[in-house]
Amino acid sequence: MVFNRPRIVRVLDFINESSTVRSLTFKDDLCSKAKPGQFMMVWIPGVDEIPMSISMMRDDLIGLTVRKVGEASNALFNMKVSSMIGIRGPYGNSFTPIIGKVMIIGAGTGLAPLMLLSEILANQSASIDMIIGGKTIDEFIFVNRAKELLSRTRSNMIITTEDGSYGIKGLATDVILPILKEKSIDMIYTCGPELMMKKVFEIAQEFNLPVQASLERVMKCGIGICGSCFIGKYRVCKDGPIFDSSKLKEVKDEFGLFKMDHSGKRVRLQ
Repeated sequence: MVFNRPRIVRVLDFINESSTVRSLTFKDDLCSKAKPGQFMMVWIPGVDEIPMSISMMRDDLIGLTVRKVGEASNALFNMKVSSMIGIRGPYGNSFTPIIGKVMIIGAGTGLAPLMLLSEILANQSASIDMIIGGKTIDEFIFVNRAKELLSRTRSNMIITTEDGSYGIKGLATDVILPILKEKSIDMIYTCGPELMMKKVFEIAQEFNLPVQASLERVMKCGIGICGSCFIGKYRVCKDGPIFDSSKLKEVKDEFGLFKMDHSGKRVRLQ
C-alpha cells in the first residue's frame, strides 16, 4: 500500500509551543489526506522511529507536535529548519465527528490529535465544552489556537492546573461532573494520560454517554506486526488508536492499568 512507503521530507518551520514542546511542519501529499486521530511513524535518522499524531493540516502543510521526553523525542525537538526526517502513514482509525453537543477533554500533547478534530467540530457541532488540564501553567499548549476554534460556535473552555497556577486548581476530570449535571452531552472525546482517560470513561459510563479515546502504546512497526502495542485482543496501531466505548469496555482489565514497555514486559501505569 502506498502509505506504507517511507518518504523523506524536509522540516519547513517550527513553533515553540512551550519550553519543552515544539511543533514541526513539513509537506506530504499522503498525510495531507489524513483524518483526525490518525498517526504517522516518524524516523529520526541515526536515532529511532516513533509514532506521532498529526496535530495540524493547513493548506498543504502538515504538523506534528513533540515533547522532549526521551532520546528520539529530544532529537526530533532539536531538528532545525531544512533538517530531513522520514515518515510513513497515515495509519490507524480516526475520530468520528458528530453533529451535536460534544465535550473534549485533553492534557499535554494529548491535545495534538484533538486539535484537528476540534477544527471539524467547530464547523458542525451545536456546542463544544473543552476541558484542558495540566500540572502547571508552563505545560500548556494550543490554548490560543483552541480559543480561536471555539469562537466559531457555542462553546465553553475550562482550564485546570494541579498547582493552581492557571485556571481552576485541580484535575481536568474534576470539572466534568458539574457540566454533565447541568447540560446534555452527546459525545465525549479525550486524549492524554491514560489514567485521566480511564476516569473520563468511568464518569461517562455513569451518565451512559459514548466516549472516543485516543490511546498510546509502544509502537515499533505501526502496521500490526510487532505486537508491542497490544491492549487486550486489540493492536492499537491497527485497531486504534481511537477506541470507542464498546472497545474500552472490552479492555477494561488493562485500560488505565497496564501496558507493555519497550522490552515487551507488562508494566503497571503510574
